Amino acid sequence: MIRALVADDEALMRTGIRLILENADDIDVVAEAGNGREAAEACRAQDIDVALLDIKMPGGDGIAAAEDIARLSPRTSVVMLTAFGEEASVTRALRAGASGFLLKDTGPAELIHAVRLAARGEPVLAPRITRRLLEQHVTSGRDTEAALRRTEELTPAERDVLRLLGTGLSNAEIADRLYLSAGTVKAHISRILTRTGCANRVQAAVLAHDAGLLTGR
Repeated sequence: MIRALVADDEALMRTGIRLILENADDIDVVAEAGNGREAAEACRAQDIDVALLDIKMPGGDGIAAAEDIARLSPRTSVVMLTAFGEEASVTRALRAGASGFLLKDTGPAELIHAVRLAARGEPVLAPRITRRLLEQHVTSGRDTEAALRRTEELTPAERDVLRLLGTGLSNAEIADRLYLSAGTVKAHISRILTRTGCANRVQAAVLAHDAGLLTGR
């Protein structure tokens, strides 16, 4: 079973998300929180696989919670819930250690699928704003030289995987593109995270953009 936490300051929103997720046979919502501080404490105290956090909450927002969870409960995948047009906040959340983000109007089936992806360590990025997020916010004011230094120790194969990670592809899609097994891709990604100091694959995707790997630099 995937053990999930839902954090939102609106009780009605929490209830709706919980009811959707518990329709899935493999997801159990084991905790709820009304702010980020409560969410971080719950993840520390319980064995949470996926935490769904509203970005904007009083008494400790989702971004601060993502930082705390990344430090205190690194096995927990954090997915931020956001409204369309909040890409700047999402950028901060990704850099804080979140595994991805979903729009609040995400449909039930897509929400369940996203939690399953997050539990497997796959990125969860809402397609409607992913490209705009990466191109307009993540790469603005980037320190390309610093990003390139962080990728210096990567092998050519790892750089290829990192480049495709930056386009938002899943492990299976990267494997197909590079004619590798899914296990090999997963091993490459693990080494990439270690060598670059990235907390998760989303931060690695940001690094790929910062380093200019997608433009062929």
